Amino acid sequence: MNWLYIVGIILFLLGLMFSIALHEIGHLVPAKIFGVKVTQYMVGFGSTAWSRRKGETEYGLKWIPFGGYIRMIGMLPPRPGDDPTKLRSTSTGPFQGLIDSAREAAQEEVRPGDEDRVFYRKKWWQKVIIMSGGPAMNFVLAFVFFSILLVGIGLPTLAPIVSPATETCVIPISEHRTTCQPTDKPSPAAQAGMKAGDRIVSFDGQKIASWDDATRLIRSHGAGPAALGIIRDGKPMTLNVTLIAQDRPNLQDPKKIDKNVGYLGVRPTEVMQQQSIGQVPGYMGELMGRVAGSIVNLPQKMVGVWHAAFSGEARDPEGPVGVVGAGRLGGEILASDLSSTNKIAIFVNLLAGFNLAIGMFNLIPLLPLDGGHIAGGLWEGIKRAYAKIMRRPEPAYVDIAKVLPLTYVIAFAMMIMAGLLVYADLVNPLTLTG
Repeated sequence: MNWLYIVGIILFLLGLMFSIALHEIGHLVPAKIFGVKVTQYMVGFGSTAWSRRKGETEYGLKWIPFGGYIRMIGMLPPRPGDDPTKLRSTSTGPFQGLIDSAREAAQEEVRPGDEDRVFYRKKWWQKVIIMSGGPAMNFVLAFVFFSILLVGIGLPTLAPIVSPATETCVIPISEHRTTCQPTDKPSPAAQAGMKAGDRIVSFDGQKIASWDDATRLIRSHGAGPAALGIIRDGKPMTLNVTLIAQDRPNLQDPKKIDKNVGYLGVRPTEVMQQQSIGQVPGYMGELMGRVAGSIVNLPQKMVGVWHAAFSGEARDPEGPVGVVGAGRLGGEILASDLSSTNKIAIFVNLLAGFNLAIGMFNLIPLLPLDGGHIAGGLWEGIKRAYAKIMRRPEPAYVDIAKVLPLTYVIAFAMMIMAGLLVYADLVNPLTLTG
């Protein structure tokens, strides 16, 4: 096996653990600011590989690096009639939350002096901030990674530069080939003497800043002569070209054909074009919409994963991928023949996308996800505001444990989906080529 493949998997897992560690710091810092007692901060789950206690908190690493959690005392209030010094135990983090939910009867003791340091007794808005801190950290990380990608590296963009792969002849679209034959007529670009590396800067006096500009102007011109401004080896030049009319694929829908549009006969060159920092939010917003759609359609998408796992069908490139599959993609990226710049760009994009997905997934208002606790805090705020307006007694703390039966169903479904993704990622993994 290619050693770069192994290195890629390790690098992705390190990036994932870094993201998880910061997610839990997003919970830890506001919890400590608001005076909640935090007894554990762990990256991973399962048996403890290493830990060290600092003050009242144990910091450590677990052997299975696919999750993390912090343990705050008193996340769930006592049951009616129970000893108020003994509270039900639970944690942040979906994996540890599943484990704690399964042993929901377990209790933790509130020591003298800690009565006001339990999570459930904090103000509702403090609970919301604490539980929102994890997903917020993922969004911050996603923004940082996307900023590195867009501003530092750039996005693949088709530039109006003649590609070395440009054909020098006119190939009828109906023949579905890319290789010139002796009987083919030379293209208008070849007749005008265009060369690979020429940058198109104007067309009949109109400036061209992008490949889209060039395509629009050339197609709309139709057949006939035109003045083409280019830069070759740093020197500006003007070439006289005579366009021909050709049937070409529609730019928005390649299945459709545009009849008799202007044709020059050049291919663009793909370059990495750096973007401004102001474009990062819009880029993230577009991806968030797609991720939200994927989450909504997750059950349907999992059907496709099932067929891919057990029927050998091709994996959907837009379908879900688990940590194992993402790790394999990380290895494939590093072991590929892509340029170093493209490898870094795809790798950073993978980590950014994972943080975006983790942050959004954790906001689903269901336990054991962070969104379930956030929803509980918001509901408590609504109840207290209503009681204040109506001058009624202050309501009791919201006990989100009342929805534990639903939590068990959600937890079971999550475990089934996680297991299915792991199996599919092993037997029929998603690859860079689809």
